[in-house]
Amino acid sequence: MITVKNMAKSSVLTKYIPIMDWSRRYNKKLAAGDAVAAVIVTLMLIPQALAYSMLAGLPAYIGLYASMLPLVVYAIFGTSNSLAVGPVAVAALMTASAIAPYSANSIEMGMEAAVILASISGLLLLIFGVLRLGFLANFLSHPVISGFISGASIIIATSQLPTLLGYSANGGNMITLGSSIIDGIGQIHISTLIMSVITIVLLVISRLYGTRIWISFGLPVFLAQTLNRSIPAMLVVAGTLIMQFNFAWAKGVQTIGDIPTGLPKLSFPLIDLNMWHALWVPALLITIIGYVESISVAQSLAKKRKERINPDQEFIALGFANIASAVSSGMPVAGGVSRSVVNSDAGALTPAAGIFTAIGMVVASMMVTKWLGSLPKFILSATIIVAVLSIVDFGIFRKTLRLSIKDFLALVITFGLTLLVNIEWGITIGVLLSLGLHLYRSSKPHTAIVGQIAGTEHFRNVDRHKVEVCPTVVTLRVDESLYFANARFLEDRVLELIANNPGTKHLVLMCTAVNDIDGSALEVLEAINHELTDLKIGFHLSEVKGPVMDYLERTDLIRTLNGKIFLTQYKAYEELSCIKKTSSD
Repeated sequence: MITVKNMAKSSVLTKYIPIMDWSRRYNKKLAAGDAVAAVIVTLMLIPQALAYSMLAGLPAYIGLYASMLPLVVYAIFGTSNSLAVGPVAVAALMTASAIAPYSANSIEMGMEAAVILASISGLLLLIFGVLRLGFLANFLSHPVISGFISGASIIIATSQLPTLLGYSANGGNMITLGSSIIDGIGQIHISTLIMSVITIVLLVISRLYGTRIWISFGLPVFLAQTLNRSIPAMLVVAGTLIMQFNFAWAKGVQTIGDIPTGLPKLSFPLIDLNMWHALWVPALLITIIGYVESISVAQSLAKKRKERINPDQEFIALGFANIASAVSSGMPVAGGVSRSVVNSDAGALTPAAGIFTAIGMVVASMMVTKWLGSLPKFILSATIIVAVLSIVDFGIFRKTLRLSIKDFLALVITFGLTLLVNIEWGITIGVLLSLGLHLYRSSKPHTAIVGQIAGTEHFRNVDRHKVEVCPTVVTLRVDESLYFANARFLEDRVLELIANNPGTKHLVLMCTAVNDIDGSALEVLEAINHELTDLKIGFHLSEVKGPVMDYLERTDLIRTLNGKIFLTQYKAYEELSCIKKTSSD
């Protein structure tokens, strides 16, 4: 017999372990859709995993390790049917910057630092999820995030240019990186350059026109899309075969080197307190960017498919995914934009598509890793460049400038710092600018003097509408909740109105948009009441919302208020001034 207690327990479990819910309805039809999507995503993920691991300054196979267990764990705890978790470009670049001091000593230390980054990121995500802090992502403005991602994408693309030319260069920003590239220009390897150009041209044509080209050969749309998305994997095969045939003209082309065959060994991260302490700030930044990128694409795809995701549960799912990556010798992971879109378009119906993708990655690691050791690095660099440049959004500059000069300045500063200083400064200042803009706007809320639209019970801004006002009554509407940051602004605004309207006998604070009041704002309301009482001016409130009224009733303001609290602004106007009543009165 199923009891209410058991039902409640089951509901809690399915909330925090979603697989217990959707797995009950899983069937062959769903499995078929997920399997098809997994095949396509696996073909896309293999070159991306190798490329992003290389971008992070790690051996290529680390990307494969980060594309197995994390996908399974996300499928257990995640709420998105489309999100494809694994290594992503921006997080990889941030990882490279964070582990650089350790990689300089030895590649093993760099790998351990990457594992610790994934561990810290996973723990932070779990903490944020338990504390239900998903709303914090809303405080990162779109212009700031766009500025950072565009700047980081240009850095990523530029960092791959030397590989396309056949030599090495390094640098943490466009200045040092550009200088390093120029210094090495004499080391260009002609064969690498020619093949790099051909690879990029093929990738660009594929991205822009590929599906249409395949359709022109008479292929069905789905098959054409599948073949087009497999182009990077085809190039990986072609490049590897070229190197294995040992053509004389390909001599000197850099390859990714030996890749261990088999699965990663499961182990706990090294407990080095100095490394953990040094890496927690970079891990926090990776956490923020990874979560924002993941939740943005997950919500976008969910809306298209009329589904819903749980932002707080996504913290937990991504947290466990990163811990799984750390345990399996991986690197920080997040939801990839392009892979998730492909996963959705290819027909993924449940998170099980991620499990099937993980199986595909396991098979690849077991069967083709030895063969992939001959893969030319320039193919991975070309894959990275074409992928990241597609997300650079220069149009956001013009659009933001047209809408808000403050947002435009925040965008430019974030973009500039990311390019010219380093990515840590770019995202750190970007986050602070987002929070600063929010506080600035809410500290100076929009207010309006309102009057009555003749013959109605409606009140509107006197500067925007033709309204009737009473010379002895001033009504101020404040369009923001009242809290410590804007309370003093409200007091100054009220005193300014009284000074500019010496005939005022009553002031009504119209609270239509006030959803909350904190202690600092309450003190200011009490101060306004005291000051208006001394001036023999009535202080009234109108249209106070229920939760705010509940709060006020527990305070002394209700007892000391020299005026009244009116249910509607019309009632206040009716009692405080001689207005013409509507025909219905």
